[in-house]
Amino acid sequence: MSPTTMTILISSLATGTIITASSHHWLMAWVGLEMNTLAIIPMISKQHHPRATEAATKYFLTQAAASATILFSSTTNAWQTGTWDIINMTSPTANMLLTMALAMKLGLAPMHFWLPEVLQGSTIKTALIITTWQKLAPMALIFTMSNALPTTALLTMAMISTLLGGWAGLNQTQTRKIMAYSSIAHLGWMAAITTIMPSILTLNLVLYLLMTTSMFYTLILLNSKNIKDMATSPTTSPTTTTLAMLTLLSLGGLPPLTGFMPKWLIIEELTTQNLTTTATILALSALLSLFFYLRLSYSSTITLAPNTTTTKHKWRFKPTINTTLLTMTLPTSLLMLPITPMIC
Repeated sequence: MSPTTMTILISSLATGTIITASSHHWLMAWVGLEMNTLAIIPMISKQHHPRATEAATKYFLTQAAASATILFSSTTNAWQTGTWDIINMTSPTANMLLTMALAMKLGLAPMHFWLPEVLQGSTIKTALIITTWQKLAPMALIFTMSNALPTTALLTMAMISTLLGGWAGLNQTQTRKIMAYSSIAHLGWMAAITTIMPSILTLNLVLYLLMTTSMFYTLILLNSKNIKDMATSPTTSPTTTTLAMLTLLSLGGLPPLTGFMPKWLIIEELTTQNLTTTATILALSALLSLFFYLRLSYSSTITLAPNTTTTKHKWRFKPTINTTLLTMTLPTSLLMLPITPMIC
């Protein structure tokens, strides 16, 4: 793909997100979401491979269905209330349809089926965009109308997402699918606190974006597509492997790393609101996610001793320039410092 085409696509992604986040009219918000969808599809299918084409088709059909549902729910609300303002969603039916559509946009369970397959069929850089930047526009709409969304539906989807993100990630060996189920689990935590305290939702979203970006950059520079690649990475780049381990443990919410802070605040707020059952399910599901994070970080810190064989192993190659410059290109890894006790 030429630099000019890539520049146009990235500009379209940014423009679509800005339009959606700054809109007060549902039609403009829908236009921004459609710009996002149409800009990311060529980036997914640029490999000219059947799996990439399949991923682009799945992404297009899912996002088109979600956008159509958003348009239908906003039209229903405008028919009943006479206004197209985003903050004036008073129809219960329209609110429920809109919640389902935004959940499909984000990849919340039970509308999550497209996310792991799309990430697996995309490049790691495109998967990074899908799991980070593409979440901003739907999250902006959720934050704007957090007072009108049905709390019961969001809490139900939150529990299903965290449980499914933990269970389904246990038997995965591909790093992109592991990050996909990690995204589903983290979105479940955000959905649980949306209508209760949106400020914690914003904090959780920012930390999720920073940690996920840091982890994907580590995978890109290590060229690790599965657990086997992570197991051989300490021989060529031990510093990068250590950063990857800290990032994974922070994504899992292991104290005292930064990823523990939003989970702590969410559980505390849910308990304050007498939602102890939901808080217990979320806390237990976090243990499932932490298990495969620990497994991945453990495999990335084991150095296999070379043996006498004719096969070329990873430790026999010299470090590349990307590996050498890694510590200068991962400033977001500083987020993994144990700063949670000082903040809270």
